[in-house]
Amino acid sequence: MKNILVTGGMGYIGSHTCVALCEAGFLPIIVDNLDNSEIWIKDRLNQITNQEIPFYQGDCSDKSLLQRIFEENKIAGIIHFAANKAVGESVQNPMKYYHNNLNSLLSVLEVSQKNDCNNLVFSSSCTVYGEPDKLPVDESAEIKQAESPYGSTKIFCERIIQDFVNASNNYKSVLLRYFNPIGAHSSSLIGELPLGVPSNLVPFITQTAAGLREKLTVFGNTYNTPDGSCIRDFIHVVDLADAHVKAFEYLFAQESKICESVNVGTGKGASVLELIHSFESSTGVKLNYEIGERRSGDVEAVYAAPKKAKTLLNWEAKLSMSDALKDAWNWQKTLSK
Repeated sequence: MKNILVTGGMGYIGSHTCVALCEAGFLPIIVDNLDNSEIWIKDRLNQITNQEIPFYQGDCSDKSLLQRIFEENKIAGIIHFAANKAVGESVQNPMKYYHNNLNSLLSVLEVSQKNDCNNLVFSSSCTVYGEPDKLPVDESAEIKQAESPYGSTKIFCERIIQDFVNASNNYKSVLLRYFNPIGAHSSSLIGELPLGVPSNLVPFITQTAAGLREKLTVFGNTYNTPDGSCIRDFIHVVDLADAHVKAFEYLFAQESKICESVNVGTGKGASVLELIHSFESSTGVKLNYEIGERRSGDVEAVYAAPKKAKTLLNWEAKLSMSDALKDAWNWQKTLSK
C-alpha cells in the first residue's frame, strides 16, 4: 500500500479523492489547516472507507510540519489541493492568495525533493484558458491572462512546477485542469461545504431549494449561447476524484521526469439555465430564480476536450449531470437536518 500525502484533503475535492485513493488501495495522509473545512469530515471519511485515515492539522507553508510528516510516513506521492480558491475574495485580497497559494506549493516541492518523493499531482483549473479561442478547449490552447488573482496563482503554480521538473533529475508531475466539479458522494456523508455565501453555483441552487436562500440569480441571459446563459463543463466530483488515482497510476509507471497538463471534464457544455432545469427535473423541486446583470469576469463558454485524459490516463467521466445534482441535493438535505 503506497502512502499519498493529500494537502487540503479535508476540502470538497480533497475529501472525495481520499475516498477514491482508499478504494484503489492507497492510503491517503491528510494535512489541512481547516480554513475551508470542518474537523468532522475526518470521521465521515473514516466511516466511508472503513479505515483510520491519518490526519495532521496545519498549514502547508510550514516546512517543518511537512518534514515531520515525511519522517513519520513513507510518502510515495503528493496531491496538492491546499489553496485559497474564491475568485471574488482574491480580487479583494490578492496578497492573501499570492502568499498562500504560491508559498504552500514551494514548500511542498522543496520538502518532497529533500525526501526523494518525486511524484506530484497538482490541482489546477480551466481558468488558465480564460475565454478560449475555440471550443472544446484542449491542452494545446493558449494560456490567457487571468481574470483574477486566484486564476493567476494557478498559472504561476503550473509554471513553477514545469520549471522545477525541467531542472530536476527525475521529478514527475501531472497538472490536472479541472472544469466545474459538482455533486457529492452517494453516501451523503461528504460533499461541497461552502462557509458563508457560496461562491459556486450548485450549492447556491441547493441552498435555495432548501429555503436557506430566498432566490437564485442567473448572471446574464444575453450571451452568444443557445439560451443566453453561460456554458460550463459540469463534472461529478466522484469522477474528478478518480482522475487523481489514474494520474498516480500513470506517474508510477514512468521511469524518467515528466510534466503533463491534462483536462478533466466531461467534454459536454451545459448552460446555467440547463443546469437549473436539470436540477428541477432530477429532484422534482422548483427553484425560485431570476435573471440578473452579467457578472464581471465571467467567461461566456468553456468546456473540455478530454481526449488526452483518455489516452494518457485511461480516464473518462462516467456519471451524468443529473446524477451529480441528485447527489448534491441529497447532501444538502442531510446538512439541513
